[in-house]
Amino acid sequence: MTDEDDALYGIKHLSSTECWDAIRSAEVGRLGVIIDGRPEIFPVNYTVDGESVVFRTGEGTKLDGALSGNPVVFEVDGFDPESKRAWSAVVKGEAGMPESTQDIVETLDLPIFPWQGGIKSRYVRIVPAEVTGRRFRVQAGGAATPRR
Repeated sequence: MTDEDDALYGIKHLSSTECWDAIRSAEVGRLGVIIDGRPEIFPVNYTVDGESVVFRTGEGTKLDGALSGNPVVFEVDGFDPESKRAWSAVVKGEAGMPESTQDIVETLDLPIFPWQGGIKSRYVRIVPAEVTGRRFRVQAGGAATPRR
């Protein structure tokens, strides 16, 4: 897509700072991982710590996929009904667990509150290799109006 196309369709590519601001503004994102050679996606509650994304999870498929050594992707999006603009921000990188004592202690203090019950004792940090995002106008009829 060219700059001319961006202007025509109202797309604005977000700076790294704008991407992180957008990511900080949401509560739930989607974690994409590769499991047995196939893509999987999971909703996760998270927090931003500096310029990394941290979430809590329990043992299982999501944790195994995140820590498999394959790259991961994390995505959040949103819509502002007043401005009629939607946005999306994507973090691509590697996931790992805190290792040093200091990192473990600092991670335990992060405000992460999973919605689903159960033991969520594993903390995973996504360290970005790339952060991208865009904001765009939603065309008329493109965003559902709440029904009354």
